[in-house]
Amino acid sequence: MALSVLAPEFTIKRDPDLCIECGVCARQCSYDTHTIDPEDGTISSDAINCCGCQRCATLCPTGALTVVERERTGRSHPNWTLGAQRSISRQAESGGMLLTGMGTDKEYRVIWDNLVLNASQVTNPSIDPLREPMELRTYLGAKPDNLEFDDEGNLLTEMSPLLELEIPVMFSAMSYGSISLNACKSLAAAATASGTYFNTGEGGLHKDLYEYADHAIVQVASGRFGVNPEYLGRAQAVEIKIGQGAKPGIGGHLPGEKVTAEISETRMIPIGADAISPAPHHDIYSIEDLKQLIFALKEATNYQKPILVKIAAVNNVIPIASGCVRAGADIVAIDGVRGGSGATPTVIRDNVGIPIEFAIAAVDSQLRKENIRHKAAIVAAGGFRGSGDIMKAIALGADAVYIGTAALIALGCHMCQKCYTGKCTWGIATQDPYLTKRLNPEIGTRRLKNLLRAWGLEMKEMLGGMGMDSIDALRGNREMLRAVGLTKEESEILDVAPAGS
Repeated sequence: MALSVLAPEFTIKRDPDLCIECGVCARQCSYDTHTIDPEDGTISSDAINCCGCQRCATLCPTGALTVVERERTGRSHPNWTLGAQRSISRQAESGGMLLTGMGTDKEYRVIWDNLVLNASQVTNPSIDPLREPMELRTYLGAKPDNLEFDDEGNLLTEMSPLLELEIPVMFSAMSYGSISLNACKSLAAAATASGTYFNTGEGGLHKDLYEYADHAIVQVASGRFGVNPEYLGRAQAVEIKIGQGAKPGIGGHLPGEKVTAEISETRMIPIGADAISPAPHHDIYSIEDLKQLIFALKEATNYQKPILVKIAAVNNVIPIASGCVRAGADIVAIDGVRGGSGATPTVIRDNVGIPIEFAIAAVDSQLRKENIRHKAAIVAAGGFRGSGDIMKAIALGADAVYIGTAALIALGCHMCQKCYTGKCTWGIATQDPYLTKRLNPEIGTRRLKNLLRAWGLEMKEMLGGMGMDSIDALRGNREMLRAVGLTKEESEILDVAPAGS
């Protein structure tokens, strides 16, 4: 085998005075970074295999291990950066596309950090959330043009089916196959307990998740994996996946080695067969085709469930979103360039798509101009890090947000970005039965519930600070935002005034 010219990405430091050679590091590492000599029991480490997941350092009982990102050395160059050089070397050795997990780590500016929220003062006093209840409940779906009541005040207008959320945050699509069943159980149970929804992704609905079906959004992707009348009937909403932020314009692929017997049954494909979902739905080549599928799914679910259409945030997201609404979508989910993925070509993840901040503002503005904003809700996705980002997204025009990466971090993900290998040491992005046991779904559920509860408390504090008692008062209210350090063009797209104005 030819010698690799690639240096390790991480440095492993082992303190010989603290190491008791217990072997925890070797047993916990699924990448064969640490090995135990069978003869004398000594432990050695090969940093070239290290992915930086921190499992060994976290569980070392004596704190003898430290794993740090290795400083890249070499001649610096403004164009031929050390990262670019490493990518070329990797492809010269492999001859294939570079794959990665999670969202882009390219240094795009995070627009959320250039937006600030307003706060109330003397003329519009703030509200103490402990004194006055704050309403975070959100309804997603199509709203009528107007409401009609009889003489006794009873509603006469027939309402479209709506999703009711106690907090405007949902767990985004992560399929059984891309993540473990224990991770799926954690998301499903937490969504149910918190009064929100989880999305099955395109992996079908495992029978162990049936008890949480009242809080499930099921997905219909191009591969149609797991799609049947029972699947559609159990869920509370159906999402048509057209694209996602990490890989706009390309399809998905679950390798055959990950298709176990249970995944085979859930996805309705043969054991060990590659699950390939091509980029195009072969029955959708126009908005008119999309309209046919939307109404076919409404017919199949007796018009009792809202239909979502998930699209990636790309340059022409405005007419695409408008077309989705006019085609009958009750909810349009838009996934930005920082959206995560279990496996995607690095070149697509880092060079295609636009930030979700611009997509929300542009789509919301256009739908209002066309007088169809009430016809569909907007759900934003793609790199939401906390309650501050969420509040700013709602002020820009989103009705709610999807979170994926943040939810996985809450479960224990350490962002090693090697999801596609199936060797996740934290038991999240893997189907290895030895590794999946590391994620206790009861603990995972508790951590996710805590995250949503904490964000909910923060959102209520921010609402009170703005003198509002309802999330509805903030939705699309860009007067509550100001831009700091943005260009004139960026501020105009966002329709947000500069700070001080």
